[in-house]
This record gives sequence, structure tokens and C-alpha cells, in this order.
Amino acid sequence: PVLGPVDPQREWKLRQLRELLRDLPADEAAVFQDEVDLNLNPDIGCMWMKRGEQAQVVTPGNNVKRYLAGSMSWRSGELILTQGTRRNAELFVRHLDDLRRAFRHYRIIHVICDNACFHTIKGSKLVREYLAKHGQRVKLHYLPVYSPKDNPIERVWWHLHEQITRNHRCGRIEELVK
Repeated sequence: PVLGPVDPQREWKLRQLRELLRDLPADEAAVFQDEVDLNLNPDIGCMWMKRGEQAQVVTPGNNVKRYLAGSMSWRSGELILTQGTRRNAELFVRHLDDLRRAFRHYRIIHVICDNACFHTIKGSKLVREYLAKHGQRVKLHYLPVYSPKDNPIERVWWHLHEQITRNHRCGRIEELVK
């Protein structure tokens, strides 16, 4: 599948983000943020097996989910992760708090994220309240809509699915998250 909709402001938004990152002062940090789902039932995919034998991927039965909100530092590549049981504004705001702690030596933290409704002040009262309180330190910037290729943390999630969640044999969600 290929994404069909194109953001009419795509080039302008990407230019703004490139300028932000190019001119980022030393006392400010920038991160790329997104969430990912972890499922106890493994994703099934290609895997090594002996010729003539069929590998079995045993599922634990009832699926249990966890969600990770993650941010990758633009300068260092460091990952900051926040775990939750739902993918929503509460997880996002908890993650913003984790970013404030992790980047406490920086004056401003620029969070570059997608346009999920729970990331925006229009879509979430919780985000609006958080930014009213901490907006001097945390600035949200939005990628063009429908543009996962423009968010580097998506490659981290791809690697997570390829190397960790695909065909996994974890019996408990805590084991998979670890």
C-alpha cells in the first residue's frame, strides 16, 4: 500500500523543520516523537528454519498490548521511552514529562511529531493544559500529514518489529517490553 493523501503544505512544513534543525541553538534540544504498539501475540514473518521443517510460532492465546511513546534525539540518537497501556494524550503528556527530565539541561525541547489528534492542542484538552503550564520549555512541531518517511523514529520502530516482535516467543508482555 502507498499513502494517497498529500499534505498541500508538505514542502513548506519540511522546510520549516529543516531550518529549525539547522539553526538549533546549543541550549535547545530537538527530538522526533511517535508511538508504537507491542502485542503479546507475535507478528508472523520470515524466519530461519531447517529445510523441510516448518517452524512454529506459538501464541500465548489472549493478546495483551502495551504502547511505547518514544523520542529520538536529533543530535545524539538517544532514545527516550515511556510505556503505557493505552495510546492516548495521557501517554503523550507523560512522555513529554519524561523528555523534560531527560533534557533538563536544555532551555527548550522541540518535539517533532505527527498529527495524531492526541498530540494537538485542538484535539486534546490534556495537551492544551500541559502546554499552558510547560509551553515555555516544550514546543510542538508537526510533520506534514501522512508522512511517516519523514520521521526518523519510524525506522527505530521498523527495526523493533523486525528484530524483536516478529516471531517472538515471549510468554508475558513484561518480557516482551523488556
